[in-house]
Amino acid sequence: MTPAGSPRQLIVSAYVAFAAFGSFWGVWGASVPRVQDQAGISDGRLGVALLFVGAGALPAMLLTGRALDRWGPAVAAAAIGALGVAGVGLALTAVSLATLCVGLAVVGATSGAADVAMNAVAGRAEKTADRPVITRAHGIFSSLVVLGSLGTGLTSAASLPVAVPFFAVAVLSLVAGAALRRTLPAGVIRGGGEPAPFDRRGVVPFLLVGALGALAFASENAHQSWSAVFAHGELDSGVGLSAVAPAVFAGTVAVTRFAVGGLKAEHARTVLLAGAAAAATGTAVIAAAPTLFVAALGLATAAAGTAVLFPTLVGIVSRSVDESYRGRATSIVTTVSYLGFIAGPVYVGLWSDAVGLRGAMLAVAALGATLLLLTHPLLHLSNLEASTGTRRDRRLSSVSREPVGFRAGRRP
Repeated sequence: MTPAGSPRQLIVSAYVAFAAFGSFWGVWGASVPRVQDQAGISDGRLGVALLFVGAGALPAMLLTGRALDRWGPAVAAAAIGALGVAGVGLALTAVSLATLCVGLAVVGATSGAADVAMNAVAGRAEKTADRPVITRAHGIFSSLVVLGSLGTGLTSAASLPVAVPFFAVAVLSLVAGAALRRTLPAGVIRGGGEPAPFDRRGVVPFLLVGALGALAFASENAHQSWSAVFAHGELDSGVGLSAVAPAVFAGTVAVTRFAVGGLKAEHARTVLLAGAAAAATGTAVIAAAPTLFVAALGLATAAAGTAVLFPTLVGIVSRSVDESYRGRATSIVTTVSYLGFIAGPVYVGLWSDAVGLRGAMLAVAALGATLLLLTHPLLHLSNLEASTGTRRDRRLSSVSREPVGFRAGRRP
């Protein structure tokens, strides 16, 4: 088989893909009010329409892993480019509830596919280069969410059409897809054949890691979705000041991911335990915060904790799987984790109705505490860490056998 592109090229392609993904969600988050006005729908109908994102994403995430293993990274290039195009289509056609729902389902499908694909590419880059990639890539994602939101705010203030920032994202997405495709020789792009089966461990280890990821994402999206509401409702901050809370959270996540992105694989379990502890502690501080300043400290602590969780879990998986089933392994972990992302804001809402928003924050702290308690036993049961080997072992392995790449039908 023709060797894949250089590790440096693959790393750059992964970073550009995460940048495109982050810019899309930054633009979308800031465009929601204008899209709602364009569609002419109420808040309740908007809530219904947003469910179509998850409805499109979940099946696409499950299918993308198998497609990656069968047809190779060309699937990743296509998914990343398609996300940008889907965003433009949404912005241009969302003029009613029906068209908005269809557009969001397409966005969800392309986003879910891109999510799995770019994490698989980053995992391959990290394993091939034998250097940290995944956490830094997620840091780029978080940074572009913030930049995309700010840029969209400027276009809105200038009264430019709602589609303008989506066109910019589409260009970046197509560039990211093209960059990824150029890093791969023709033999890898074509793929072909049936994907090789999982090894004797089966899918259970990836389900266990995905369960940890679901707890991490539930906590992360709970803060991202409810921090402004908490600041406004519980601490009587103004609407403008409250709106800063999600940006503080996302900014802290980005800074943390860059700060810890260079940590080696042998520190993964320690990073997970520290992150879960920080997420639980920071959220408990928020629940008891008497002032906005104290709540901000708690939010920053929780953000720093949640920032490292999912990238570290993806890193554990990426180092332990063979390329012939990397796509499916990444798909399982990402899909199960995404369930937590969907459930997190709903979880807060239900607890808030029952015991108030401060009580709901304690329930979110319980998610971090549960993750802290389950990290060691679930990783032990998965046995994934044990299969990563030492740095020297991985180098010897890479010398002693032919690289598999993404080609389907090639078994180690």
